[in-house]
Amino acid sequence: MKKNRAFLKWAGGKYSLIEPIRALLPDGNKLIEPFVGAGSVFLNTDYPAYVLNDVNPDLIELFKIVKRRPQTFITDAMEYFSARNNSASAYYAMRTQFNRTSDPYERSLLFLYLNRHGYNGLCRYNSSGLFNVPFGQYKRPYFPHEEIEVFAEKAQRATFTCMSFDKVFRRARRGDVIYCDPPYAPLTATSNFTSYATGGFSLDQQSDLARRAADAANKRGIPVLISNHDTELTQLLYHRAQIQTLQVARFISPKGDGRQRVGELLALYQPAQDAVSNVIDMTPKLKKMAP
Repeated sequence: MKKNRAFLKWAGGKYSLIEPIRALLPDGNKLIEPFVGAGSVFLNTDYPAYVLNDVNPDLIELFKIVKRRPQTFITDAMEYFSARNNSASAYYAMRTQFNRTSDPYERSLLFLYLNRHGYNGLCRYNSSGLFNVPFGQYKRPYFPHEEIEVFAEKAQRATFTCMSFDKVFRRARRGDVIYCDPPYAPLTATSNFTSYATGGFSLDQQSDLARRAADAANKRGIPVLISNHDTELTQLLYHRAQIQTLQVARFISPKGDGRQRVGELLALYQPAQDAVSNVIDMTPKLKKMAP
């Protein structure tokens, strides 16, 4: 299966981990992603249907527009990718425009521009909800024409939602598969969760996600795969899962020269087959016992 890149740059994107993730994902009627990000796992799996969710409304609105009208979006977005728009002054003017407009289509065009021209492809908002990523200073930002077309074609199988991960879990049904790529836990125990809480993901939510994943598998027969940093905390959180560890190259320095290998893990919550078969087998037995 050919590997497809997402059309957005995304911190923590899963393109480099597609093979181990794909190897662990079970078959199913539908893949559900509560934290879809740029969508690398979606683009590189082959399920009959998808539910792709994220709490970022700008991201989800962009995906919906690309699904509905890809060629119009491509034509309009290309106009932003010119030499005159690749300067600090142009970038900050576009960023201000993005923060001021409430028009969904204009925000989607500017979101792609900011993603490709901003520093390291970061997506970050301040406490007032304003996008605040600085200019990236790239010589010639890449316009992802082909990647948008591939995404749009595959998106015909997808439903896009914007809600909390717990609501997404509640909507899952037997036969579905859930893949979770949450905001990662800190690498060290001394790190605090301030940045995660600002982004809407706290230590309590890390714990709640692990609990919901275990419940989905053990009580509802829905397999769940989670990716995260490999730390003492995550090993403890996912102690009820089958854990696979691996090393991934990541930039950990603001200068971009600190590329080091970081431990990550994949935690698979697999439904117990005996428990599932017992649930199925009990129904006729109970009927026979009824007066």
